[in-house]
Amino acid sequence: TPPHTTARLLDTLVGEFLEDNIINPTFITDHPEIMSPLAKSHRSIPGLTERFELFVAGRELANAYTELNNPAVQYQRFLDQAKDQASGDDEAMVMDESFVTALEHGLPPTGGWGLGIDRLTMFLSNKNNIKEVLLFPAMKPTDEQFKIIAANKKKAEESARVLAAEVEKMHLHKN
Repeated sequence: TPPHTTARLLDTLVGEFLEDNIINPTFITDHPEIMSPLAKSHRSIPGLTERFELFVAGRELANAYTELNNPAVQYQRFLDQAKDQASGDDEAMVMDESFVTALEHGLPPTGGWGLGIDRLTMFLSNKNNIKEVLLFPAMKPTDEQFKIIAANKKKAEESARVLAAEVEKMHLHKN
């Protein structure tokens, strides 16, 4: 499908013109903020993040970034991602309010990098699709499954409210 957002367009262009043509080990650095919603903004270049990816032979082997630890900025980025998702970006992140709440309690300066065994196995076995090397490939839920999950969540919340009310009644009758 064609890219529906600026982030997906950039990702498509980078994939087509950069990533697929990288043979020697190469770091792509300083990604745009719109492509890196969990990464901290670059210290000296507005609009970019402190992030890099390692590519070898046209394949991504590692992804790393300084973790964004500002809850207000993270919340706004989640909102921006939700807009992208509504515009058809199936790779946009969903709102994670519990993560924002955790950030409000304080996250020290943090960074991390990932070199997944799955990506390394893809590289070593010359496979192009990550599902070819995963023992138990995770399937992204469909829109229909998301609707079922949301409906069940509402039912569960209502059941919990009813149960809490019943417990409260029992407690009042006991006293």
